[in-house]
Amino acid sequence: MSELATLLTAYLRPDASRTVLRPFVIEDPATGFPRTQRVVARVLALDQAQLAKELQIVAAGLDDRHRDTEHLLLTRFEQLKGFAEGRPPLSRDQQKLIGAYFSEEFSFESAALFNPSVVRHPDQSGAEAGSERIVVSLRGIGEGHISSLAFRTGLWGADGQVTLDDPSAYAVGPRIERSQGTNGELIVHLLNDGAQEISETVVYPFMPSQGRGIEDLRMVQFLDDDGAVDYRGTYTAFDGSDVRQGLLRTADFKTFEMRGVQGSHYSGKGMALFPRKIDGRFMMLARQDNENIWLVASDDYYTWNGGEIILQPKWPWEFIQLGNCGSPIEIDEGWLVLTHGVGVARNYCIGACLLDKHDPSKVLGRLSEPLMAPRPDSRDGYVPNVVYSCGAILRDRTLLMPYGVADNFAAFATVKVDELLAAMA
Repeated sequence: MSELATLLTAYLRPDASRTVLRPFVIEDPATGFPRTQRVVARVLALDQAQLAKELQIVAAGLDDRHRDTEHLLLTRFEQLKGFAEGRPPLSRDQQKLIGAYFSEEFSFESAALFNPSVVRHPDQSGAEAGSERIVVSLRGIGEGHISSLAFRTGLWGADGQVTLDDPSAYAVGPRIERSQGTNGELIVHLLNDGAQEISETVVYPFMPSQGRGIEDLRMVQFLDDDGAVDYRGTYTAFDGSDVRQGLLRTADFKTFEMRGVQGSHYSGKGMALFPRKIDGRFMMLARQDNENIWLVASDDYYTWNGGEIILQPKWPWEFIQLGNCGSPIEIDEGWLVLTHGVGVARNYCIGACLLDKHDPSKVLGRLSEPLMAPRPDSRDGYVPNVVYSCGAILRDRTLLMPYGVADNFAAFATVKVDELLAAMA
């Protein structure tokens, strides 16, 4: 561990008790009458006493873990009601029980909670002078090694410490609406309107391209040319064999726009958006060759092609590959970039470099030794020998850097910018 990083006492660990109610899609062996209709027919064959008994079981299992279970189950029934067409009108109890049979609890962070990024909270009311409220995005891993996006809130205090808010007892999955862009591309709107606070928002996989996970959101607060501010992030969608780069955008962490990257960078992972345009163009860091850090420019936020390599592995702790650890951070001296390097025995370390403010293809300096490396007392976990971050923020020449430990849990550190720059070669 470099002496440049000061470890904080705050941690975020996985909690198997946090579950979200999501659609349960059953497989159909295709033996005539569709299986969904067969299940519905069995429910409708229950008499009123049996129906009431089953609903009591549902309530006992779900009501203490989910807000307004009845609404959730009826909403799920509405998604299936085509299978009840041609039958007499169903009672409310029948609708609820059918919804229950086609729902499941998903413990979205039961195995791990890691690879965080951090931004300033959109609502700073109540923060004392010198403090800032923060939002942390995380990758949760649940049943079947499936990754979802989760969020936490907290306070970066004037004393430099981080105090994390207790997460809500509830978690809410998105209501999904789809539309098409001008070129026919899919635009997905995620409406977590049932969430009453940010920690309740969960974005779990819901499309085939995300079948195995939505991973490693690199969030940044983005300033547009017209002065408008929102939060944007890149993520990796994984279907079990192929990866695809995606873009997520929100103003409040309840309603999101989600799109796939268009252009040659649609496949791959590890893109990170600069927090503003440079010379009228959007800029990204990328790692499409799985080895080097690339700089990519675009006139269109959603379309990314080409680019140039600006950083290649140089030091032993990054001989295998280099990548970013989140969006570049603007300081007086240029663009400060946290990096990750993979070295011997697949150890992941965190480094840093400085890019020219006006021409970020120019590298002004980089660390020759890791800023952070796996520690002997915290190197074991879901994937051992890993420290990794998806983004930091700056306040008064100090970085707040959340980071994942062994693909297991998340911790926090602060770094003095002046000391970091002085250590660069």
